[in-house]
Amino acid sequence: MHKATAAFLCGLSLAVAGVLAPRPAAAADEKIVFATDWKAEAEHGGFYQALASGLYKKAGLDVIIHEGGPGIDNQQLIAAGAVDMAMGSNSFFPLNLVQAGAPVKAVMTSFQKDPQVLMTHPRDDIKTLADMKGKPIMVADSSITTFWVWLHAKFGFEDAQIRKYTFNMAPWLVDKTAIQQGYLSSEPYMVGKEGVTPQVYLLADYGYPSYAGMVLVPQKLIDTKPAIVKAFVDASIQGWHDYLYGDNKAANELIKKDNPDETDDLIAFGVAKMKEHGMVDGGDAATLGIGAMTDAKWQEFFDVMVSQKVYPADLDYKKAYTLEFLPKK
Repeated sequence: MHKATAAFLCGLSLAVAGVLAPRPAAAADEKIVFATDWKAEAEHGGFYQALASGLYKKAGLDVIIHEGGPGIDNQQLIAAGAVDMAMGSNSFFPLNLVQAGAPVKAVMTSFQKDPQVLMTHPRDDIKTLADMKGKPIMVADSSITTFWVWLHAKFGFEDAQIRKYTFNMAPWLVDKTAIQQGYLSSEPYMVGKEGVTPQVYLLADYGYPSYAGMVLVPQKLIDTKPAIVKAFVDASIQGWHDYLYGDNKAANELIKKDNPDETDDLIAFGVAKMKEHGMVDGGDAATLGIGAMTDAKWQEFFDVMVSQKVYPADLDYKKAYTLEFLPKK
């Protein structure tokens, strides 16, 4: 069994104790507790927009957004029934749930491109991801079992290159030969504030086929209340459009209320990067609409992970997602 899946299975029984406040006793069918995958930030903007502008309410939903953070695993929360819906950070999330026997599906995605990047100081010897082969790279422990697997398969990266990334920027800032992972709208912004303009390599631009910011829904809710799921998807899709291209001030105020560390500058940087790289409305979303997922991209991701023995070839990966709630365009 792959170590990431083993860790997920081990932690599942501990998922819900004390993590979230109890749901209201009089919860109606329309009440949805939605857990994000990190502290509130621009990358959650579409959901906050739908909440702030009344799109969820107009759709007959009473949505409560619970922000994530360190030590909170949405795979465990959604599998254990602690929340009604949850955000899946990458395509590993729903596949891990399938392998663990948890009936949960991705019903839409926020991002056509995973925002994961590798980042260097300005330097002449690195111009593509392939140029990083053999060089030390700082990555977080969780990344070793996610995008590092793809880097190994695509470019021949080796585990000997791995150096530990602790989310402290100081080691990278003082070492001009350092390479580290980051999030498109986070670490590049942070080092920019320190006077460094980094070279940023978005993994998705080199073929990394993971979705990001997916909405995960238990199969039971899909089966018993499909109209509720559809209403949430439709409102969230509209929320993402309005957040990027409309007045997002109220949504940003909610984001800053939940996460006081978010500043107007950081939020604006995140929105600009999402637009610049077509994170939300590029890729398949350009023709199929925001939220789009495709069978072809899911199969591509699964095939790569099977080749690296992350998942067994006989895993029914199509149980990880459904396209039934997405707009037909």
